[in-house]
Amino acid sequence: MKSGILVVRKPKNITSREVVNQVGKIFHTKKVGHMGTLDPLAEGVLVLGINQGTKVIELLSSSDKEYVAEVIMGMGSDTLDVTGVVMRYPLVETYEEESVRKVLMTFLGSYNQEVPLYSAVHVEGKRLYEYARGGEEVTLPSKMVTIQKIELLEMSSMDLEHPTFKFKVSVSKGTYIRSLIRDIGKKLNCPCIMKNLLRTRQGKFLLEEAISLEEIEEDTPLLKIEDALKRVEEYDTVVVDRLLESKIRNGAVLPRNFSGSYAIFLNEEQELLAIYQKYSKDENLMKPWKVFCEENEK
Repeated sequence: MKSGILVVRKPKNITSREVVNQVGKIFHTKKVGHMGTLDPLAEGVLVLGINQGTKVIELLSSSDKEYVAEVIMGMGSDTLDVTGVVMRYPLVETYEEESVRKVLMTFLGSYNQEVPLYSAVHVEGKRLYEYARGGEEVTLPSKMVTIQKIELLEMSSMDLEHPTFKFKVSVSKGTYIRSLIRDIGKKLNCPCIMKNLLRTRQGKFLLEEAISLEEIEEDTPLLKIEDALKRVEEYDTVVVDRLLESKIRNGAVLPRNFSGSYAIFLNEEQELLAIYQKYSKDENLMKPWKVFCEENEK
């Protein structure tokens, strides 16, 4: 059974779950998970864990992300993008590239971002989109997000009734680009909604290496789990002998022989056995966090 990580280029107009289902059929498994949902409107990098690769989704999904977003000026929407109920507003002023660029730069750093109404965030046991579809009122939660880099790429003519602009942005995990665009519009004094969104990077996984759904076949090679993990953090990698391999297979608590929070253990055949973590009760010991050896490929 193949296990590993697959970097997919998600197309527009399908959900991330549909991508997972299609890939699962190709690899004849139900053990497929994705890291960082993309809305149906969005396209680009979607990192999948296949079989045992699903065990490290938590570690791989904690990274920052990069997007290219296209914005329509003078429009509002209940979903904050063009897929919702769109409202049109006249522009009250003319915007030059420099004025838009200056507003974008004000978002560098951390700020408290209100999540979109149409999102899967839970509030009092229900997802926000369930409140929206039921016409119920709900107070939208907010959270701190970080805008690491932001840059204006291009802007259409202001002679258009609804000008557009594109920007590139690097953000922390959990940032909603639709909400960012809404907030940019507020500072511009001009309602703005998202027209298109392309995720160009998720952590160290790049668009250039992503494979389209049409290209994926049963024999498509997967990225090794340990290699994927090393893109996120510099984990210690330890090759063990037969005696220690047997103990690891049985989930033994062992003397700690690494400096970080986690370490990757391989056997003499370079097969992935387990990821160990520091033991909270005694930092001189380590215990298994994820064990892979029961399904290792031969």
